[in-house]
Amino acid sequence: MKEPVLKIQDVWKTYKLGEVDLTVLKGISFGIVKGSFVAIMGPSGSGKSTLLHIVGALDVPSKGKVFLDGEDVSKFSEDKLAKARGKKIGFVFQQFNLLHNLTALENVTLPMVFQGTSDKDRVKRAKELLTSLGLGKRFNHKPNELSGGERQRIAIARALANDPEIIVADEPTGNLDSTTGKKIMDILIDLHKNQGKTIIVVTHDPNIADYTEETINIKDGQLVKNHHQSYKVLWEE
Repeated sequence: MKEPVLKIQDVWKTYKLGEVDLTVLKGISFGIVKGSFVAIMGPSGSGKSTLLHIVGALDVPSKGKVFLDGEDVSKFSEDKLAKARGKKIGFVFQQFNLLHNLTALENVTLPMVFQGTSDKDRVKRAKELLTSLGLGKRFNHKPNELSGGERQRIAIARALANDPEIIVADEPTGNLDSTTGKKIMDILIDLHKNQGKTIIVVTHDPNIADYTEETINIKDGQLVKNHHQSYKVLWEE
């Protein structure tokens, strides 16, 4: 099997709470092959949010290694980590995380500023992305003037701004009704099938996990083995 685009190797994460050490992740290892559509699933308190931060290079492990395109990002400086994250990973959050004082267009152009893209190219790319997601008439609308589904589509456009290899979606339908949620999942499926994006969805909802090809189950900070899994797209030690 080919080398994974993302590889988590014996990852532990411990937080110090005063005199107490709280270990949230306990020796997790897995890999995700390029072009996969994977769910990370677990109940509240299972450690999946912490795992999301490590998978998305928003945080580094206390022990263990994280490889992104073969590079050990757990050893990167904060600046280098931010640059790698900005170029290779796009994020979609449950709360949308849009800046409310900016228009849809400005929200989508923002990640490109940090990659040094020219003003002209930023606007062109943002308009193309918003139009492709059915928001061609919403360029100058601010988030509070839009529906939840429209806001999430803006968030997806923003995640795609730098054409990242990996999209990490954290409970992307959590604040949406079921019909709108299905439309958002259909967009992610299209990005996977037609653009070859690697999609990682973090969820507690089995209905959302059903859209994906494989599920990584986590409980009490450890992987739950499922003997029925084929692991077609996962790499494991």
